[in-house]
Amino acid sequence: MKDYLKFYIDGQWVDPVEKKTLDVINPATEEPFARISMGSAKDVDKAVAAAKAAFPKFSTTTKQERIELLQSIMAVYQKRYAEIAAAITEEMGAPQKLSQHAQAAMGIAHLNTNLEILKTYEFEEDKGPTRILREPVGVCAFITPWNWPINQITCKVAPALAVGCTMVLKPSEVAPINAYIFAEVLHEAGVPKGVFNLINGDGPGVGSPLSAHADVDMVSFTGSTRAGILVSKAAADTVKRVALELGGKSANIVLDDADFNKAVTGSVFGMMSNSGQSCNAPSRMLVPASRQDEVIQIAKAAAENVKAGDPNAEGTTIGPVVSEVQFNKIQGLIQKGIEEGATLVTGGPGRPEGVNKGYYVRPTIFANVTNDMTIAREEIFGPVMAILPYKDEEDAVRIANDTVYGLSGYVQGEPEHARKVASRLRTGNVHLNLAGPDLNAPFGGYKQSGNGREWGEFGFEEFLEVKAVLGYNAA
Repeated sequence: MKDYLKFYIDGQWVDPVEKKTLDVINPATEEPFARISMGSAKDVDKAVAAAKAAFPKFSTTTKQERIELLQSIMAVYQKRYAEIAAAITEEMGAPQKLSQHAQAAMGIAHLNTNLEILKTYEFEEDKGPTRILREPVGVCAFITPWNWPINQITCKVAPALAVGCTMVLKPSEVAPINAYIFAEVLHEAGVPKGVFNLINGDGPGVGSPLSAHADVDMVSFTGSTRAGILVSKAAADTVKRVALELGGKSANIVLDDADFNKAVTGSVFGMMSNSGQSCNAPSRMLVPASRQDEVIQIAKAAAENVKAGDPNAEGTTIGPVVSEVQFNKIQGLIQKGIEEGATLVTGGPGRPEGVNKGYYVRPTIFANVTNDMTIAREEIFGPVMAILPYKDEEDAVRIANDTVYGLSGYVQGEPEHARKVASRLRTGNVHLNLAGPDLNAPFGGYKQSGNGREWGEFGFEEFLEVKAVLGYNAA
C-alpha cells in the first residue's frame, strides 16, 4: 500500500482540512494498492482561493511564456511517462500495451496539440472600428473520469494553461494516481503556484461544491449524463460556463456495400478495446437484416479472439472493468438482454472461463436486438455489443438517431455512400470506415451527450471569453 494523502494547493503538497481516506482498488486483483485522502468543501475553498489569486498574473503572461511552459511540461511528462502508464494499468485495469501506446500517449498528444495551436493562434483581431479580444475565461473547475483518465485531464488542462486560465482538478477517486503523478509533473515543470490545484474526493464531497463555487468561472465535466445534470444544476446559480462531455450509445451502421469481414471484425475489436469503457464505443452495430446471419458468424469469431485476462500478461486483449460497481452493473445488463429476448451470440454472464478473481467480463455479443431493448438504450460501459438488423437505409438512420445520446457514430461502406449517411446522423462525431481519432477535430456531443467541444482549436477556444472594444480603430 502506498499513501497519496496530500492535496496540491497553491504550489505545495498540503494535508486535507479533514482526515478521511479511501482505498484505491486494483480491479485485476480486487485488492487495495494505494490510499488517497477524500476532500471536502473546505479544501475546495482553499484551492479555488489559490487559483483566483494566481489568475491576475498568469492571465497576463505572454504567449511565449506559455509556449515555454508547455514545452517544459512535455519534457517532464516524458520522463514520468512509464510511471503514468503503469499507474493507469494498476488503477483501472488497462493492459500494459494500451496504457503505454494509447492511454498515456494521449496525455502528451494533447499537450503537443495545444502547444502547436498556441504558437499561431491570434488572440486579437479587428472588425472595422472594433478590436475583438479573446481572453482567458478565469478560474476553471475540472471533474474528470476513470476510463481514459490522463486523456481527459490533459484535454482540459493543456488548453486552459495555453490560454492563461487557472484551475482546480478533481480526478476520479476510482483512478486517481495518474493525476497525482501529473501534478508532480506540473510542479517540476515550473507551473506557477496557484495556477494548477489538485483535490481528491467524490462527487458530493468535492464535485458539488466545486461546481457551485461562486469564484469558479467555468466547470468542465466528463462523465455520465446523470452526473452531468447534477453538475449543471449546481453551476446554474452562479451562471458560470459549463462544458459537458457525457454518455453515448453510438450507432455503427454497416452499409450493404461495406467489406463485411473488415467492417465487422474491426468493429468488434473497437468495441471491446479498453474493456468497452469508452463513451464513444460503437456499441450498437446496425446491419442489413438480410445479412445478419453472416454478420453473426464474423462477429462471433472476432469476439472469441478477444482475450480477457491479466493486464500485465502477454497476449491479453482486454483487462478487467474498473470496479465491482461497474462489474455488477454490466452483469445485470447482460442478464437483461437475455431476459428481453435478444440472441446471445457469445459471452454472457459471469467471468471468462478459468478466471475466478478480478472484475473481468466475458466479451459478449447479442443479435436480433431491437432498439427498444434495454441493451440498446442504456450505456453499458463494458465489452458488450448489440447487433440490430435494419430493413433499409432509411430504417438504419432512424434507428441510429433514436436515442437520447449523440456523442459519436460510425458508418462503413463505399466512401461516398458512407459520407451521405454520416451527414444524417445527429452526433458530434462520425467515424467513416473505422477512421481513428484526430486530435485536431472537435470532440463532443449532441443531445444528452453534452455541450461544448474538446480537442484541437475548438477545445482551445472553450477557455476563452470574447470582448469587443468599440471605437478601438476609430479615425
